[in-house]
Amino acid sequence: MNIAFFLVPKEDVIYLSPNSTMRQALERMEYHRYSAVPLIDEAGKYAGTITEGDLLWKLKREPQIGFDHTHKVLLKDVAQHMEIKPVRIDQQMQDLILLATNQNYVPVIDDNEVFIGIIRRREIIDYCFKLWQAEQKV
Repeated sequence: MNIAFFLVPKEDVIYLSPNSTMRQALERMEYHRYSAVPLIDEAGKYAGTITEGDLLWKLKREPQIGFDHTHKVLLKDVAQHMEIKPVRIDQQMQDLILLATNQNYVPVIDDNEVFIGIIRRREIIDYCFKLWQAEQKV
């Protein structure tokens, strides 16, 4: 199975730039009800993932920021506490499954490390469940 089958293309993914602000991240996460959003740099490359936890830790460690000043803090200045690793579009299904065990989604990059989309864990689980069901019927 080609992992491209599961791809949610970049144009359908909510993402931010490392030059976006904490306030933009908080608002986008709240609106879409996401707990993590990929960061894509100016060259279109995957630059990591910002999580709600990253934002909360920044506010805890620097209480002078406060919510009223989150529009002044760039995401590139917020430490990322989880390493959400990407997968190349030509990698094998087992590589994808290994990453998805620890991540809600897996960023997908091309040969030039340009971000092309994500694969959500729920689609992988659904696919595996259908395979399991098919085996049970045999």
